[in-house]
Amino acid sequence: MKGIRAFGSAAAVGAALLMAPAVSADDVKLPPTMTFTAYDTGTAGFNIAVAVGKMMKDKYGTDLRVLPAGNDVARLAPLRAKRAVLSAMGSGTYFAQEGVFEFGAKEWGPQALQVVLSSVDCNAGSLGVARDTGVTQISQLKGKRVGFVVGSPALNQNALAILAFGGLKQGDVKIVEFSSYGAMWKGLINNDTDAAFATTITGPAKEAETSPRGLIWPPLPHNDKAGWDRVHTVGSFFFPHVATCGAGISKEHPIELGNYPYPIFVAYASEPADQVYAMTKAMITGYDAYKDAAAGASGLAAARQTKNWVVPVHPGAVKALKEAGQWSDDQEKHNNMLFKRQSVLAAAWTDYGKSNPPSDGKEFLAGWMTARATALKKADMPNGFEE
Repeated sequence: MKGIRAFGSAAAVGAALLMAPAVSADDVKLPPTMTFTAYDTGTAGFNIAVAVGKMMKDKYGTDLRVLPAGNDVARLAPLRAKRAVLSAMGSGTYFAQEGVFEFGAKEWGPQALQVVLSSVDCNAGSLGVARDTGVTQISQLKGKRVGFVVGSPALNQNALAILAFGGLKQGDVKIVEFSSYGAMWKGLINNDTDAAFATTITGPAKEAETSPRGLIWPPLPHNDKAGWDRVHTVGSFFFPHVATCGAGISKEHPIELGNYPYPIFVAYASEPADQVYAMTKAMITGYDAYKDAAAGASGLAAARQTKNWVVPVHPGAVKALKEAGQWSDDQEKHNNMLFKRQSVLAAAWTDYGKSNPPSDGKEFLAGWMTARATALKKADMPNGFEE
């Protein structure tokens, strides 16, 4: 695609892009070159980022590089190193903010990530299961193989949240680890695993559906309150959602599943508000140019933004949403509370680092989770994770 370049290595990304003079159209000013990170090539997040990039190239002359990465740590590393400005993330956004799982390691800690725009469309996010397993309900996955991705707490925790709907825990299934999201789905096709988490519109899921194994999405009936209570215990960011698009799904054959915003375009809090404003406004005003260019892109509409989610919206994006008439006093209050939460987590991490924490990785994480829980309780904020 003209103007869009995908790279397999962060080393290919220039660090000087943020210092280059801006080009503009209307009142939006963008650098001539920018870098986003996203999930693997062919995934919904990657395809949507490319579609946005084409719009920016056509309308503003900005050359957008989309850098694919197989897990959350790899997606955020270029942002933290100032080699990329935005990432098309999933629920790993929340885990990174909270400093849990891989982000509880001493090299990371709570990350001050903030939302630019996110998508909720006709798709859903759930466990896709190989049809040849005979599984039709989540509870029937007991004893089956479920894919995990090393370094991707989002995908792994999401899988556990869906399993929880069927009353299953990690010990009830056989976990098979893969190096990346793409490798996991190839594993399903190659009969190395039986189930894998994805958005229903992702390319690998469509490939699995047409493979000899086939693919189904066991439903999460919305009237099953107990099942949904179990989901929320593990994944508080999920909400019931009727999927009408994706691999084997249509308006004529919808499925009651769950969802959360994906992709979630995020930036660090340190990203200048004027630049985030420009990127957000470009995505809002250029919406018609990319909304039909990739499955799920239409969910980025300003009017379809998820309100009062678990991660704050960047001040630069808030300005653009206000101009679009898509911001309220209630959301402002909620957003400020989330900014405060990020400050509490950052202070807790700093204090923990000064407390001579254990050098062993597992002991370090355990100590941090205790310190984190204590700090949040003192601030009268929910923990969100088991201690």
